[in-house]
Amino acid sequence: MTAAAVVLRPAVPPDAGAVADVWLRSFDAALPTVRRAHPDDEVRGWVRDVLLLLHDTWVAEAGGAVVGVLALSPGWVDQLYLDPAWRGRGIGDRFVELAKQRQPSGLQLWTFRVNGPARRFYERHGFVAVEATDGSGNEEREPDVRYVWQPVTRRPTG
Repeated sequence: MTAAAVVLRPAVPPDAGAVADVWLRSFDAALPTVRRAHPDDEVRGWVRDVLLLLHDTWVAEAGGAVVGVLALSPGWVDQLYLDPAWRGRGIGDRFVELAKQRQPSGLQLWTFRVNGPARRFYERHGFVAVEATDGSGNEEREPDVRYVWQPVTRRPTG
């Protein structure tokens, strides 16, 4: 199935289990050296009770299955995770474009320093690293990087 056959749609409460599954599989595949701060059941509860209810959350759906998740809050990309089998098909690109459309005044996000593929992905999409930490401020205690995207402002001509 191609990325074009994947539908991006707002998440609904019945998606909670599938969203949590994608989040867990993606985190574990992309960040094998990073200690997860919460066990699976806590992640599932957070997705159900917080992420889907309090964030502008979208899913990528292919053939009836959730294969990706994007969660936004004002000015932030809070979560962007793809099922590992669905990476490299343009879904992440579509999610970033959706995030920019929904937050046209700018976005920021955190990602772990060890996640080179994510860092390169965001840089390709115009995000710029503006801060790096030793990880003491996050639950995983993993060094991270804050990225910012600002829309290009065009000067009037003439």
